[in-house]
Amino acid sequence: MRSVESITPAPADLSRPSTTAATVDARRPLVKLRNVHLSFGGNAVLNGIDLDVFQGQAVSIIGPSGSGKSTILRCITGLLKPQSGTIEVDGTRVDLLKSERDEIALRKRVGFVFQQYNLFPHLSVLDNLVAAPVRILGRDKASAVRDANALLEKVRLAHKAHAYPGELSGGQQQRVAIARALAMRPDLILFDEVTSALDPEMVGEVLNVIRDLVKDGMTCVLVTHEMRFAEEVSDAVFFTEAGLIVEHGRAEQLFHEPASPRTRAFLTRSLGNVQERVSRNGERTPVQFDLHKFAV
Repeated sequence: MRSVESITPAPADLSRPSTTAATVDARRPLVKLRNVHLSFGGNAVLNGIDLDVFQGQAVSIIGPSGSGKSTILRCITGLLKPQSGTIEVDGTRVDLLKSERDEIALRKRVGFVFQQYNLFPHLSVLDNLVAAPVRILGRDKASAVRDANALLEKVRLAHKAHAYPGELSGGQQQRVAIARALAMRPDLILFDEVTSALDPEMVGEVLNVIRDLVKDGMTCVLVTHEMRFAEEVSDAVFFTEAGLIVEHGRAEQLFHEPASPRTRAFLTRSLGNVQERVSRNGERTPVQFDLHKFAV
Protein backbone atom coordinates (compact mmCIF):
# COMPACT_ATOMS: atom_id res chain seq x y z
CA MET A 1 0.00 0.00 0.00
CA ARG A 2 1.42 3.40 -0.88
CA SER A 3 1.28 6.49 1.27
CA VAL A 4 0.36 9.90 -0.08
CA GLU A 5 3.28 11.85 1.31
CA SER A 6 4.39 14.03 -1.56
CA ILE A 7 3.47 14.48 -5.13
CA THR A 8 6.15 15.01 -7.72
CA PRO A 9 5.56 17.28 -10.69
CA ALA A 10 4.20 15.50 -13.73
CA PRO A 11 4.88 16.35 -17.37
CA ALA A 12 2.51 18.43 -19.45
CA ASP A 13 1.72 20.73 -16.51
CA LEU A 14 -0.14 17.93 -14.75
CA SER A 15 1.46 18.57 -11.35
CA ARG A 16 -0.65 18.68 -8.21
CA PRO A 17 -0.16 20.51 -4.93
CA SER A 18 1.74 18.71 -2.20
CA THR A 19 -0.41 16.82 0.28
CA THR A 20 -0.22 14.24 3.04
CA ALA A 21 -2.29 11.26 4.07
CA ALA A 22 -3.58 13.21 7.06
CA THR A 23 -4.73 16.19 5.03
CA VAL A 24 -6.28 13.94 2.38
CA ASP A 25 -8.48 12.31 5.00
CA ALA A 26 -9.38 15.68 6.56
CA ARG A 27 -10.89 17.09 3.38
CA ARG A 28 -14.19 16.21 1.84
CA PRO A 29 -14.09 13.32 -0.62
CA LEU A 30 -13.43 14.14 -4.24
CA VAL A 31 -15.87 11.34 -5.10
CA LYS A 32 -18.73 10.38 -2.79
CA LEU A 33 -21.41 7.75 -3.38
CA ARG A 34 -24.20 7.26 -0.85
CA ASN A 35 -26.80 4.48 -0.90
CA VAL A 36 -26.64 4.13 -4.69
CA HIS A 37 -29.15 1.70 -6.18
CA LEU A 38 -29.36 0.79 -9.86
CA SER A 39 -31.39 -1.89 -11.62
CA PHE A 40 -31.85 -2.95 -15.23
CA GLY A 41 -35.42 -4.13 -15.45
CA GLY A 42 -35.85 -6.58 -12.59
CA ASN A 43 -32.11 -7.16 -12.25
CA ALA A 44 -30.63 -5.25 -9.31
CA VAL A 45 -27.01 -4.39 -10.11
CA LEU A 46 -26.14 -1.97 -7.29
CA ASN A 47 -27.81 -2.43 -3.91
CA GLY A 48 -26.83 0.53 -1.77
CA ILE A 49 -23.25 1.50 -2.59
CA ASP A 50 -21.33 3.83 -0.26
CA LEU A 51 -17.85 4.81 -1.45
CA ASP A 52 -15.42 7.67 -0.86
CA VAL A 53 -12.35 8.65 -2.88
CA PHE A 54 -10.11 11.47 -1.65
CA GLN A 55 -7.85 13.62 -3.79
CA GLY A 56 -4.50 11.96 -4.39
CA GLN A 57 -5.74 8.49 -3.49
CA ALA A 58 -5.57 5.30 -5.49
CA VAL A 59 -8.66 3.20 -4.80
CA SER A 60 -9.17 -0.32 -6.16
CA ILE A 61 -12.51 -2.07 -6.51
CA ILE A 62 -12.19 -5.84 -6.59
CA GLY A 63 -14.67 -8.70 -6.63
CA PRO A 64 -16.11 -11.47 -8.79
CA SER A 65 -17.40 -10.80 -12.30
CA GLY A 66 -20.89 -9.37 -12.32
CA SER A 67 -20.60 -7.86 -8.84
CA GLY A 68 -21.19 -4.27 -10.02
CA LYS A 69 -17.60 -2.99 -10.18
CA SER A 70 -17.70 -1.50 -13.67
CA THR A 71 -21.21 -0.19 -13.07
CA ILE A 72 -19.90 1.89 -10.17
CA LEU A 73 -17.37 3.57 -12.50
CA ARG A 74 -20.05 4.32 -15.07
CA CYS A 75 -22.23 5.90 -12.41
CA ILE A 76 -19.34 8.12 -11.25
CA THR A 77 -18.87 9.52 -14.75
CA GLY A 78 -22.61 9.85 -15.45
CA LEU A 79 -22.78 7.17 -18.14
CA LEU A 80 -25.39 5.37 -16.03
CA LYS A 81 -28.05 6.98 -13.84
CA PRO A 82 -29.03 5.25 -10.58
CA GLN A 83 -32.66 4.97 -9.54
CA SER A 84 -31.81 6.28 -6.07
CA GLY A 85 -28.90 7.49 -3.98
CA THR A 86 -26.47 10.36 -4.47
CA ILE A 87 -23.22 10.66 -6.45
CA GLU A 88 -20.91 13.65 -6.07
CA VAL A 89 -17.69 14.51 -7.88
CA ASP A 90 -15.98 17.49 -6.27
CA GLY A 91 -19.34 18.81 -5.08
CA THR A 92 -21.18 18.25 -8.38
CA ARG A 93 -24.26 16.07 -8.02
CA VAL A 94 -23.70 13.69 -10.91
CA ASP A 95 -27.01 11.90 -10.33
CA LEU A 96 -28.90 15.19 -10.90
CA LEU A 97 -27.23 16.20 -14.17
CA LYS A 98 -29.82 16.63 -16.91
CA SER A 99 -28.25 18.43 -19.86
CA GLU A 100 -25.66 17.11 -22.28
CA ARG A 101 -23.67 20.28 -21.64
CA ASP A 102 -23.38 19.51 -17.93
CA GLU A 103 -22.44 15.89 -18.63
CA ILE A 104 -19.70 16.99 -21.03
CA ALA A 105 -18.39 19.43 -18.40
CA LEU A 106 -18.16 16.54 -15.93
CA ARG A 107 -16.33 14.28 -18.37
CA LYS A 108 -13.75 16.97 -19.00
CA ARG A 109 -12.75 16.46 -15.36
CA VAL A 110 -13.09 12.68 -15.14
CA GLY A 111 -10.91 10.53 -17.38
CA PHE A 112 -12.13 7.04 -18.23
CA VAL A 113 -9.93 4.29 -19.66
CA PHE A 114 -11.96 1.31 -20.83
CA GLN A 115 -11.12 -2.34 -21.43
CA GLN A 116 -11.11 -1.63 -25.17
CA TYR A 117 -8.83 1.13 -26.36
CA ASN A 118 -11.39 3.10 -28.44
CA LEU A 119 -8.70 4.98 -30.35
CA PHE A 120 -9.55 6.71 -33.61
CA PRO A 121 -8.07 4.31 -36.20
CA HIS A 122 -7.75 6.98 -38.90
CA LEU A 123 -5.71 9.33 -36.70
CA SER A 124 -2.09 9.03 -35.71
CA VAL A 125 -1.17 8.45 -32.08
CA LEU A 126 -0.29 12.13 -31.68
CA ASP A 127 -3.55 13.29 -33.27
CA ASN A 128 -5.52 10.95 -31.00
CA LEU A 129 -4.11 12.88 -28.04
CA VAL A 130 -4.51 16.34 -29.55
CA ALA A 131 -8.09 16.09 -30.88
CA ALA A 132 -10.08 16.42 -27.64
CA PRO A 133 -8.03 19.19 -25.97
CA VAL A 134 -8.33 21.31 -29.11
CA ARG A 135 -11.97 20.60 -29.99
CA ILE A 136 -13.48 20.27 -26.52
CA LEU A 137 -11.22 22.36 -24.26
CA GLY A 138 -10.50 24.97 -26.93
CA ARG A 139 -6.74 24.83 -26.49
CA ASP A 140 -4.44 26.05 -29.22
CA LYS A 141 -2.96 23.23 -31.24
CA ALA A 142 0.69 24.09 -30.62
CA SER A 143 0.40 23.78 -26.83
CA ALA A 144 -1.78 20.67 -27.18
CA VAL A 145 0.92 19.06 -29.34
CA ARG A 146 3.62 19.95 -26.80
CA ASP A 147 1.61 18.39 -23.99
CA ALA A 148 0.79 15.33 -26.12
CA ASN A 149 4.47 14.73 -26.84
CA ALA A 150 5.29 15.04 -23.12
CA LEU A 151 2.57 12.53 -22.28
CA LEU A 152 3.79 10.08 -24.91
CA GLU A 153 7.22 10.36 -23.32
CA LYS A 154 5.62 9.62 -19.95
CA VAL A 155 3.96 6.42 -21.22
CA ARG A 156 7.17 5.45 -23.06
CA LEU A 157 5.73 5.83 -26.55
CA ALA A 158 7.37 8.99 -27.86
CA HIS A 159 8.78 6.97 -30.76
CA LYS A 160 5.24 6.02 -31.84
CA ALA A 161 3.84 9.56 -32.15
CA HIS A 162 3.26 9.29 -35.89
CA ALA A 163 2.18 5.65 -35.97
CA TYR A 164 -1.47 4.62 -36.33
CA PRO A 165 -3.35 2.48 -33.80
CA GLY A 166 -3.40 -0.51 -36.15
CA GLU A 167 0.39 -0.52 -36.13
CA LEU A 168 0.59 -0.87 -32.33
CA SER A 169 0.38 -3.82 -29.98
CA GLY A 170 -2.53 -4.09 -27.58
CA GLY A 171 -0.39 -2.90 -24.69
CA GLN A 172 0.83 0.08 -26.66
CA GLN A 173 -2.71 1.02 -27.67
CA GLN A 174 -3.84 0.90 -24.04
CA ARG A 175 -0.96 3.15 -23.03
CA VAL A 176 -2.01 5.60 -25.75
CA ALA A 177 -5.56 5.47 -24.34
CA ILE A 178 -4.18 6.39 -20.89
CA ALA A 179 -2.17 9.27 -22.37
CA ARG A 180 -5.26 10.47 -24.22
CA ALA A 181 -7.22 10.55 -20.97
CA LEU A 182 -4.41 12.51 -19.30
CA ALA A 183 -4.37 15.02 -22.18
CA MET A 184 -7.68 16.40 -20.86
CA ARG A 185 -5.99 17.22 -17.52
CA PRO A 186 -8.64 15.42 -15.47
CA ASP A 187 -9.12 15.62 -11.71
CA LEU A 188 -9.27 11.83 -11.54
CA ILE A 189 -9.03 8.82 -13.85
CA LEU A 190 -11.17 5.70 -13.79
CA PHE A 191 -9.60 2.46 -15.05
CA ASP A 192 -12.00 -0.32 -15.98
CA GLU A 193 -10.10 -3.62 -16.13
CA VAL A 194 -7.66 -2.08 -18.57
CA THR A 195 -5.47 -5.20 -18.77
CA SER A 196 -8.23 -7.77 -19.26
CA ALA A 197 -8.02 -7.74 -23.07
CA LEU A 198 -4.21 -7.92 -23.19
CA ASP A 199 -1.86 -10.81 -23.69
CA PRO A 200 -0.03 -11.66 -20.44
CA GLU A 201 3.30 -10.27 -21.61
CA MET A 202 1.67 -6.87 -22.33
CA VAL A 203 0.02 -6.49 -18.92
CA GLY A 204 3.17 -5.35 -17.16
CA GLU A 205 3.84 -2.40 -19.46
CA VAL A 206 0.35 -0.98 -18.83
CA LEU A 207 0.56 -1.54 -15.07
CA ASN A 208 3.91 0.26 -15.02
CA VAL A 209 2.27 3.36 -16.51
CA ILE A 210 -0.55 3.28 -13.94
CA ARG A 211 2.00 2.74 -11.17
CA ASP A 212 3.83 5.90 -12.28
CA LEU A 213 0.59 7.91 -12.28
CA VAL A 214 -0.19 6.76 -8.76
CA LYS A 215 3.30 7.75 -7.61
CA ASP A 216 2.78 11.18 -9.21
CA GLY A 217 -0.36 11.63 -7.10
CA MET A 218 -3.05 11.28 -9.76
CA THR A 219 -6.37 10.35 -8.17
CA CYS A 220 -7.25 6.92 -9.58
CA VAL A 221 -10.10 4.46 -9.20
CA LEU A 222 -9.26 1.04 -10.58
CA VAL A 223 -11.49 -1.92 -11.27
CA THR A 224 -9.03 -4.76 -11.58
CA HIS A 225 -8.45 -8.48 -11.29
CA GLU A 226 -4.71 -7.86 -10.76
CA MET A 227 -4.71 -8.55 -7.02
CA ARG A 228 -0.99 -8.10 -6.35
CA PHE A 229 -1.01 -4.80 -8.22
CA ALA A 230 -4.09 -3.59 -6.31
CA GLU A 231 -2.37 -4.37 -3.02
CA GLU A 232 0.81 -2.59 -4.07
CA VAL A 233 -0.63 0.72 -5.32
CA SER A 234 -3.91 1.20 -3.45
CA ASP A 235 -4.60 3.42 -0.47
CA ALA A 236 -8.02 1.80 -0.06
CA VAL A 237 -9.66 -1.31 -1.48
CA PHE A 238 -13.37 -2.10 -1.80
CA PHE A 239 -14.55 -5.70 -2.20
CA THR A 240 -17.92 -5.99 -3.95
CA GLU A 241 -20.34 -8.85 -4.46
CA ALA A 242 -23.93 -8.90 -5.71
CA GLY A 243 -24.00 -5.10 -5.93
CA LEU A 244 -22.89 -4.59 -2.31
CA ILE A 245 -19.68 -3.39 -0.67
CA VAL A 246 -18.91 -6.45 1.43
CA GLU A 247 -15.75 -4.97 2.95
CA HIS A 248 -13.42 -2.05 2.52
CA GLY A 249 -10.30 -0.76 4.17
CA ARG A 250 -6.59 -0.18 3.79
CA ALA A 251 -4.99 -2.45 1.21
CA GLU A 252 -2.65 -4.00 3.75
CA GLN A 253 -5.53 -4.85 6.07
CA LEU A 254 -7.90 -6.16 3.44
CA PHE A 255 -5.37 -8.38 1.70
CA HIS A 256 -3.67 -9.71 4.82
CA GLU A 257 -6.38 -9.64 7.49
CA PRO A 258 -9.79 -9.49 5.77
CA ALA A 259 -12.67 -9.34 8.23
CA SER A 260 -15.28 -10.93 5.98
CA PRO A 261 -15.21 -14.69 5.33
CA ARG A 262 -16.42 -13.96 1.81
CA THR A 263 -13.46 -11.65 1.18
CA ARG A 264 -11.07 -14.30 2.47
CA ALA A 265 -12.64 -16.91 0.20
CA PHE A 266 -12.39 -14.63 -2.83
CA LEU A 267 -8.73 -13.81 -2.16
CA THR A 268 -7.93 -17.48 -1.66
CA ARG A 269 -9.42 -18.36 -5.03
CA SER A 270 -7.79 -15.38 -6.72
CA LEU A 271 -4.33 -15.74 -5.19
CA GLY A 272 -4.15 -19.38 -4.15
CA ASN A 273 -3.57 -20.86 -0.71
CA VAL A 274 0.08 -19.81 -0.58
CA GLN A 275 1.25 -16.96 -2.80
CA GLU A 276 4.35 -14.86 -2.97
CA ARG A 277 3.49 -11.22 -2.50
CA VAL A 278 5.71 -8.17 -2.74
CA SER A 279 5.80 -6.22 0.49
CA ARG A 280 6.27 -2.47 0.66
CA ASN A 281 10.02 -2.82 1.23
CA GLY A 282 10.34 -4.94 -1.91
CA GLU A 283 10.86 -8.26 -0.17
CA ARG A 284 8.81 -11.26 -1.22
CA THR A 285 6.83 -12.88 1.58
CA PRO A 286 4.53 -15.90 1.44
CA VAL A 287 0.92 -15.29 2.46
CA GLN A 288 -1.00 -18.20 3.94
CA PHE A 289 -4.71 -18.49 4.65
CA ASP A 290 -6.28 -20.99 7.02
CA LEU A 291 -8.85 -22.71 4.84
CA HIS A 292 -10.69 -24.06 7.89
CA LYS A 293 -11.78 -20.50 8.68
CA PHE A 294 -13.28 -19.83 5.27
CA ALA A 295 -16.97 -19.73 4.52
CA VAL A 296 -18.80 -18.57 1.43
